[in-house]
Amino acid sequence: MSATTVAVLSLVLMLLLIWGGLHVAVVLGLVSFVGVWIIRDDIGVAANLLAQASSDAIASHIFGVVPLFVLTGFLVARADIGKDAFEVANQLFRRLRGGLGVATVASNAVFAAITGISIASAAVFTRVAVPQMMRFGYQPKFAVGVVAGSSVLGMLIPPSLLMILYGFLANQSVGDLFTAGIVPGLLLAAAFAIGIVLAAYFKPSMVYTGGEMPVPDGEDMSPLTMVIKLVPIVLMIGGVLGGLYGGLFTATEAGAVGAALALLIAVLRRKLTARAFWEVLTETGHVTVAVSFLIICASIYTRMLAMSGMPQFLMELISHAGFGPFAFMLVYVFIIVLLGTVIDSSSILLIVLPLMLPIAEQFGMDLIWFGVVTVVAVEIGLLTPPFGLSAYVVKSSLNDPRITLGDIFRGTGPFTLIMVGVLLLLMAFPSLSLVLLK
Repeated sequence: MSATTVAVLSLVLMLLLIWGGLHVAVVLGLVSFVGVWIIRDDIGVAANLLAQASSDAIASHIFGVVPLFVLTGFLVARADIGKDAFEVANQLFRRLRGGLGVATVASNAVFAAITGISIASAAVFTRVAVPQMMRFGYQPKFAVGVVAGSSVLGMLIPPSLLMILYGFLANQSVGDLFTAGIVPGLLLAAAFAIGIVLAAYFKPSMVYTGGEMPVPDGEDMSPLTMVIKLVPIVLMIGGVLGGLYGGLFTATEAGAVGAALALLIAVLRRKLTARAFWEVLTETGHVTVAVSFLIICASIYTRMLAMSGMPQFLMELISHAGFGPFAFMLVYVFIIVLLGTVIDSSSILLIVLPLMLPIAEQFGMDLIWFGVVTVVAVEIGLLTPPFGLSAYVVKSSLNDPRITLGDIFRGTGPFTLIMVGVLLLLMAFPSLSLVLLK
């Protein structure tokens, strides 16, 4: 059996085991170990490669960026900074048609610039925004659709945990990836907001329960109150991203600064008891260990593929098929979106990138732009059934039997289409992602 055949069979077996319910990291490690064993006909080589991968994959201070930004995200959620962002945005946009929807998108974008975790955004704004929108006469399906749809901004607007993972796998600068995500993230947020306003004007029955915008009520928030609520947000964004882009510290140090600021804000607001802090640390540890295990197993998987010659085989196959760079990108994006219906975001990166990165390099593609396109394509999977992780997070956080999972997926439909449109725009115009790096 040839090495390429072993690699192909390993990919098929991997997908079958994942769909069968086995954990992705376990599947990656097991299939790669057996693949190397068969290719080299020596179990000792496979064992040594696994040991080397475990040492090399995360044995760097750069990896410290993962637990630090995860800790920042959990602390920010505890400190109610997301709630403050929504209240200020609601005050600014509530008289606009679809204003609460726009406020949700705007506050999600701000929250994304602090946390970088989509599921945290989905959980926070399900509790904050959905009840408010339903109270003011918005369709329940629309309300949950806005929250789930805009939650994907958490993985595109920096800092982004998914971009950090891509940086490790593609050996690219995390800082450059963060910078490249700014314009696409703002573009996607603007597209969501415009889509909401257009729907409110031209198809109000989709947005409002009564088919018409209800009259806004409630007291106006004073400018001083708004400023007080915005101070922690500005402090977090300015401290983390300002210092990073200003060259004051590295991405890892930015994570440490973010965690320290988030901890300080949570303590000053008396939102963090000793028990709550222990829960935050425990959750951070769980996420970090899960990511570490995934990266280790992905490392031996990458080495197994390189040993088999699979990337070169795929490149020859694409050349014989007459695919150019754009056709390759269309096929690549289609595969990612398809996998997104059944597999989580991190797992898609770990499975697909070792195969596709060498091909992208052969085509001379900019790997920073390639990373932005990859993240947007992967994030579409957060909204698509049957897996759609953001939809499940919204459902579990809402705990309202009147709103079914099907309602959430139907509500996210328009936002999925908007994401596809923005993705095609980013593919056609790479300069949108790279403009701030020039």
